[in-house]
Order: sequence, then C-alpha cells, then structure tokens
Amino acid sequence: MSPADDQDLDDEASGVSDFGISARGEPVVGPRPPAGAGEVAPGADPRVALADAQRRITSASIGRPLSDSLLTLVAGELSAIADRLEEEAGPGRRARSQPDPAGDPQHFFPTSPVIGFANPIAPPVVVEAHSGGLRGTAFFDYPYEGPPTCVHGGVIAMVFDELLGAANIVAGCPAMTGTLTIRYRKPTPLRTTLHLEAACLGRQGRKITARGTISHGDLLLAEAEGIFIELIPERFLQIVAGAAGTSTEPLTSGFAPPAGSAPAKEDGPT
Repeated sequence: MSPADDQDLDDEASGVSDFGISARGEPVVGPRPPAGAGEVAPGADPRVALADAQRRITSASIGRPLSDSLLTLVAGELSAIADRLEEEAGPGRRARSQPDPAGDPQHFFPTSPVIGFANPIAPPVVVEAHSGGLRGTAFFDYPYEGPPTCVHGGVIAMVFDELLGAANIVAGCPAMTGTLTIRYRKPTPLRTTLHLEAACLGRQGRKITARGTISHGDLLLAEAEGIFIELIPERFLQIVAGAAGTSTEPLTSGFAPPAGSAPAKEDGPT
C-alpha cells in the first residue's frame, strides 16, 4: 500500500508499508557514513579494519556505476585474497566471548550482523548505554536497500531484535526472543543518520518485555515491542549444542550440554 503523509498514525490500521516507493532522480554519488563510524583506532582488532574495507567494497559494487572490466579485475583480486584467508585459517572457528552486562554495549557482540564492528555484514549500528537502556545511531548504505531509497523492512526487524535484546542485557535481564512486533510508521530513508532507542520495560516471571524506536530527527519511522524468554543456563547450553549438531562445520568452542541432559527440542524456547 502507498503511505500518505497525512495518514492518521493513531489508527491501528495505519501501518505503513515500505514497499512501492518510487525513486525520483536518486543521486548516484551520496554521503559516506558519518565520520568515526566503522573506523579503527590504532592497535584495535584488525578484523574491524578488514570488515570496514569489505563494507566499502560492497557498497561501491552495489550502488555505484562501475565498468564490467573493472569489476572483473577486482573480483579476481578479491578471490585470491579469499583463497589466502581460507588456506591460512586454523581449524574450527574462533571462540565467542560472552557479553559483560557491566561493559560497553557496543562490545556485547563484536561479530554481530547489527552492532558488530568486526562483521562486514553489519552497518554497523553504534550504541551506548543511556538511562538504563540503549541509544544509538545507524547509517544504512546501499546493501540495505529494499524499496528504492528506503531501508529494507527485514533489516529494520533484525536491528530491533538486536537492540531490544541488548537493552535487556543492560537491564540485567538477558533472554531470547519469543515474539517481536514491529510497526512501520514511515518509510525509513537510506544513507542518512538515524537515531535509535531501546529499553527493557519489565518482567513477569520468565517473560521480559522491551521496546524500541527508530527516528529521523523528530519523525518516528518505526517502533517495536518484544517479549523475550529467560532461559536457565542448562537450557541455553542444550539449544547451543543442538544447533551445533546440525552443522557440517564446528560452530561452538567450550559449549556442551550438562551431562545426562536431553537433546534440545525444536519448538523454540519454553
């Protein structure tokens, strides 16, 4: 459906789809992400620098006019780099550290596809603890485009899932997503700085509720509310071990279910 600017957003039926928005003369050359986003301080993890370079390559190849001859040349060079990385990599996978609730939320998940500066898939979203919750900024470049000039709705859902979960960690209530309800108020613009907020609202037993928003200036673009389920450590280990058992590659390091525990069920956290 086509959103109207004067649509009554207080009406429950007024959810705005971000599909069907036509681009009118979108400039090919646009802004780079804000200064400091994705940049690496001296002595930092080199994977962060590598991820930033990969983001630049991806954005240029998707969104900029480049000749086939140049793309063919660069593809060969990158393929050689990928071969080298795969050949020199050690066995298994790198161990994942557990998030420190008292630490910087930006470092909860260094390889997250949302806030992980070491993951080239991540924009990345920049976050900080604020008033018991989270606030942050995001700049979505060409790889995250859905409708012309707009961020893909699925990307917005992924960002909310991460932000609300991280806000729960900040509040001392880590949990796994049970349900996530998103309301798309307005199309979310590509290649501009957006502001995000998230907070844990409370808990009832093992059910934890959190809420978040994405805005452009004073304009609310999307909001989400999620119900998260707290898992006891033994149950979490069962889920990790069960997921790892379905993979053809080793996914875990140092994770194992408690002795005598039953295999993880496939019907989600209970």
